[in-house]
Amino acid sequence: MDPAGKVALITGAARIGRVVATSLARRGVDVAIAWRASRDAAEETASEVRALGRKAKTIQADMSDPQAVPRIVDEVGRDLGGPDILVPMASHYQKVNFDDLDDVAWRRNVDADLQGTYRLALRCAVPMRARGGGRIVAFADWLPSSGRPRYKGFLPYYVAKAGVIGLVEALALELAPAILVNAVAPGPILRPEVFSDAEDREVLKATPLGRWGGADEVARAVLFLIETEFVTGETLRVDGGRHLN
Repeated sequence: MDPAGKVALITGAARIGRVVATSLARRGVDVAIAWRASRDAAEETASEVRALGRKAKTIQADMSDPQAVPRIVDEVGRDLGGPDILVPMASHYQKVNFDDLDDVAWRRNVDADLQGTYRLALRCAVPMRARGGGRIVAFADWLPSSGRPRYKGFLPYYVAKAGVIGLVEALALELAPAILVNAVAPGPILRPEVFSDAEDREVLKATPLGRWGGADEVARAVLFLIETEFVTGETLRVDGGRHLN
């Protein structure tokens, strides 16, 4: 797909999402940004998209609300057209010790990471088909993509992201050939602000390429999965080889 002139819907457009949004804008894409709590980040991203000569729209929504998704997609279609491209990046990442797990912790991860992606994909498939095709680029994680959990304390998150991988494979089969569905599985992309120098050295030592990737690497992967005409049902690791250790 040539992205020029298309419309993208991105959820969770802060930090990495901002770079993805502006990278799409540079390729001629109008961008709708759905946000739950980070209004300032969403508005700043929209301003950057407009500065690049493309249209931008921000929409407040909670992906755990079943009524939010149809409202978002309808608003995007009314104001921008489409969407032709869906990039659901909204995610919940928080360590929860096993003894503290409960239904709230479980639902928080599943709703944000898996259920929201599922609902958005089903709803966006309708206008994509009507417009002749589309692309869905979901977000998994390098851990389930590597085939096993490696850290304690992230049970709901790991299961939700593993579910995204399965969802992508099933959706790719259901929606072919009009809509291509893939996922990006980031690894060490941005150093967390709370990381100590010792934690930083540990990550770099475990990553064969020996550095943090940076948000541009994720944006390049997203663009590849939008432009490809013969890749679907895949999860592309962007982890500097971290899964090899």
